[in-house]
Amino acid sequence: MRWTPGGESNDIEDDRDQGGSGLGGGGGFNFGGIHLGIGGFLLLLVLSLIFKKNFLSLAGFGTSSGAPTTQISQPDVARERGPETSQDKAEEPVVQFVSFVLDDVQKTWTQILSQQGVPYRHAKLVLFRNRISSACGLAQAASGPFYCPQDQKVYIDLSFFDELRTRFGAPGQFAEAYVLAHELGHHVQKLTGIEEKVRAAQERNPQAGNQLSVKLELQADCFAGVWGHTTDERKLLDPGEANEGLKAAAAVGDDRLQRQSGRTVNPETFTHGSSEQRMSWFQKGFSSGDMKQCNTFASN
Repeated sequence: MRWTPGGESNDIEDDRDQGGSGLGGGGGFNFGGIHLGIGGFLLLLVLSLIFKKNFLSLAGFGTSSGAPTTQISQPDVARERGPETSQDKAEEPVVQFVSFVLDDVQKTWTQILSQQGVPYRHAKLVLFRNRISSACGLAQAASGPFYCPQDQKVYIDLSFFDELRTRFGAPGQFAEAYVLAHELGHHVQKLTGIEEKVRAAQERNPQAGNQLSVKLELQADCFAGVWGHTTDERKLLDPGEANEGLKAAAAVGDDRLQRQSGRTVNPETFTHGSSEQRMSWFQKGFSSGDMKQCNTFASN
């Protein structure tokens, strides 16, 4: 992609120096108002298993039912980044690239939604390593990038881009940009009320949960394509780069992932859509540049 390296986006929250503790963003466990780090919780849990005694309860952390409750706590004060590490320096070009994509995608959706009278609120992009707690729960790098509607943040371990290139066979900057644009597509769904309606429909009809999830994911692919359309119009893509986005969409199709893990392909268990579906909807958004063409819920 044709872009100018620069500084870090104001919408990035860098939690990479949290040491993989899973406490990025001030997470941890609250028992009766007492904050307990995950290390302390695991220690008490292990002791309980060894001695067959509820040390969590003895420590005053139990509930009336005898089962501990977990809660994401918020930081009391803003945290500061620690000293820059060699890994930080190695990832700096990637951070600058995702900063460009993040700002460009959000600027694009600010313009598109303003035409529909919908105000755009910027999502935050949280960079982490290994694991992190979010308003949606504890997440690990192995789960891949994700958007949390509860705190309206996108979470990503930058090592995923290495996985995208080596494990999934989808190299290139536009492939990486597609991943971020897809997650921000979920933010657009949140702002426009689509996400809330889908969750409500899933609660009313749990049997349709997977099918509705697939439609939600395919629409996010289409929204990523809508942003891709604008980059093509602005001559930010070199010849052939659009195919990088298509390859990335195909690489994370449910059918391909099931085959890759040695399982039998079972469409009834799909939550994101097949490779063909993901490519098709990304292409639809890319070709039209019109979010109205992304109504996956009206399609079979």
